[in-house]
Amino acid sequence: MNKFKLVSRFTPAGDQPKAIEALTRGVLEGQKRQTLLGVTGSGKTFTMANVIEKLNRPTLILSPNKVLAAQLYGEFKQFFPENAVEYFISYYDYYQPEAYIPQTDTYIEKDSAINEQIDKLRLKATTSLLTRKDVLVVASVSCIYNIGSPESFNEMRIYVKKGGEMTRSQLSGHLIKIQYHRDELEFTTGNFRMRGPFVDVMTPYSANAIRVEITGKTIAHIYEIHPVTGNILAELEEAWIYPAKHFVATEQDTQNALNQIEKDLEIRHAQLLQQGKELEAFRLKQRTEYDLEMLRQAGFCSGIENYSRYIDGRQPGQRPQCLLDYFKRFDDFLLFVDESHVALPQVRGMFNGDRARKQMLIDFGFRLPSALDNRPLRFEEFEQLLPSTIFVSATPGPYELTVSGNQIVEQVIRPTGLVDPEVTLHPSEGQIDHLVQKINEHKKRGERTLVLALTKKTAEDLSAYFVEKNIKTRYLHSDIEALERLEILKQFKQGDFDVLVGINLLREGIDIPQVGLVAIMGADNEGFLRNTTTLIQIAGRAARNVDGEVILYADRQTDSIRYALNEMNRRRQLQQAYNKEHHITPKTIQKTEAQLEEFEQQTKTSAFGILSKTLPEPTVKNIKAIEKDIEQQMHQAADALNFELAAELRDRLFEIRQMKVKN
Repeated sequence: MNKFKLVSRFTPAGDQPKAIEALTRGVLEGQKRQTLLGVTGSGKTFTMANVIEKLNRPTLILSPNKVLAAQLYGEFKQFFPENAVEYFISYYDYYQPEAYIPQTDTYIEKDSAINEQIDKLRLKATTSLLTRKDVLVVASVSCIYNIGSPESFNEMRIYVKKGGEMTRSQLSGHLIKIQYHRDELEFTTGNFRMRGPFVDVMTPYSANAIRVEITGKTIAHIYEIHPVTGNILAELEEAWIYPAKHFVATEQDTQNALNQIEKDLEIRHAQLLQQGKELEAFRLKQRTEYDLEMLRQAGFCSGIENYSRYIDGRQPGQRPQCLLDYFKRFDDFLLFVDESHVALPQVRGMFNGDRARKQMLIDFGFRLPSALDNRPLRFEEFEQLLPSTIFVSATPGPYELTVSGNQIVEQVIRPTGLVDPEVTLHPSEGQIDHLVQKINEHKKRGERTLVLALTKKTAEDLSAYFVEKNIKTRYLHSDIEALERLEILKQFKQGDFDVLVGINLLREGIDIPQVGLVAIMGADNEGFLRNTTTLIQIAGRAARNVDGEVILYADRQTDSIRYALNEMNRRRQLQQAYNKEHHITPKTIQKTEAQLEEFEQQTKTSAFGILSKTLPEPTVKNIKAIEKDIEQQMHQAADALNFELAAELRDRLFEIRQMKVKN
């Protein structure tokens, strides 16, 4: 399929039709930069989906972090079930970069844990980009890091055709060159096995495996098979087998790289000796020669990415190739930068931080200067690669507004008719008593409250004080473990307590219609947590409730407060005028318990297909199979960063194992 097909029971409403038409027209007329200024709850994702369908172009959606990327991935999978919606984020569950601290003479070795499920999704994304046109990739900002050459990745693929000439040994040799491993016992991602005339390959980008049946020197049959049962699902006339890793190179490229590394080692070693750095020279020679030997013998070494410039054939200082390069096969593609006010500063800052750390390693003989070329893109390089781009944010930054010119498309009117909450100022004197009174008022209406404090200690103290006043309260900050944070948020959504106190609740994704009050303590404390953007974003948490209210506790009206108030009042007036003209009476979004359960289940399953079936009642005969099934789903949930579901499955697993003991 080469055409995007949007599937939804909703139709564009409010400002959505106008925004969809304006953005689509802008792209078709050659506008390279546009901004969608969409308020919280206005359906920006649905607008993006409609633009993608109308333009029918391959699309990259850039998100500032993994959590938001996962949410968007789930939503777009539902919008485009017939198209290739892919997911590309950092595959590290844990990453401690290599570093050296000269003040204490401390070398920190690189330490990481690669998430195989995420790695599989990354490979699936790049493979789809090379084989299809109807591709939508949701990625985090880590996609601007080096992943190797798409030309090499495509060139090294293996083509098998029914009736073609190829021996089993030739096929296995090709598979090993593109990073597949032969394993007759564990038929898992990136492995292949040879049984009689069959060569079974478990590609990392597909749910099923490929079986190639070879008779003598001829390919007799090609099948798609189930990786566990081995059952034949379909017979194929031909198939392409893509590499199991992004970094692949021909034997000649590898040999050229080894030769160049040796030359650069000799030059750098001499430079260090001339500078009187004998220790650094010895260290560099010892470490690099060890890496060279590993590359010759195993084709891999620890920290191989630091030699990527040689393998790719790049010149010193030349930019690395990243996910954006995989889109270059298309005449044009579309880029959305979601939450651009956060994502773009991240992209801008990644290069300098990476370079400073690596320069220290080079200066003290831990790495060759080529390590500097294993890096993220500079912002200028990122800009040069951008196609038709739409920045999406409720609070776009100066960069987006400047480059978009007059193509600032506002989406202020919500389909629900809800208006921005009313914002009031209150002095800090007597603020706690005033806040308690307001909390109780909203509590009587069955509404919940978010309180934003400036420090962890304040958050904890406020929470304890509210509890003394018989107000059910919990606090949330970075010291709380991930699983506990998710449990607290779940309880807040369910209404187990009335007030949630936090520091930066923006990152938590709290969009709950029952939140009727948002209180911001120390609103006049200028800084990251109290600037114009943050104040507007926080206020949006109360925008899903018709009686939503925001209180800024402050003794002075800062420039940030003044601008935020003016902008929110402007939007509120536009929304009220629209409702009056169209005779709309806004209502708080209502969700029944059944809808909430359904939504929660969709959230758990939509992104990664986890928990897609109902487990049978355990019996003596099937209890072992159920235990294995739950354990597999638990690992899948953890791999997918869905810790809430993983915890639930873990508890279920404990219950099953206790039942086994009793039986």
